[in-house]
Amino acid sequence: MTDRITLDSMTFMGTHGVYEEEQHTPQPFEVDVELMLNLEPAGLSDDLAQTIDYGAVFETCRQIVESTRFDLIEALAEAIAQEVLTGFPVDEVTVRIRKPKVKLGGTLRSAGIEIRRRRPAAGSAPGA
Repeated sequence: MTDRITLDSMTFMGTHGVYEEEQHTPQPFEVDVELMLNLEPAGLSDDLAQTIDYGAVFETCRQIVESTRFDLIEALAEAIAQEVLTGFPVDEVTVRIRKPKVKLGGTLRSAGIEIRRRRPAAGSAPGA
């Protein structure tokens, strides 16, 4: 699938991290989400019902980042990916998360991860 909707650099405050300070002092998290799906029906019909309301995806990401807490940004990304796959008709989702205020004892723009998850094919076992 080459069609995609992208939401880039959504920034939310959260308390994710393994260190006590990170768990109690909110810091910014930058989230990118790419939604892979067939956009041709929406392009031909000009009908929102034929695509995904990316405002709803934005709110889903905000809710997960701001109201949950994970030690690892890998777990945060997994929660976002699973919620998007469950709640929206996408074939695949890519989630990138960056921590721009991470303290590693040196200068860097951010630390981050990227995951890609696909909707299981009908009839296939999870993880297959």
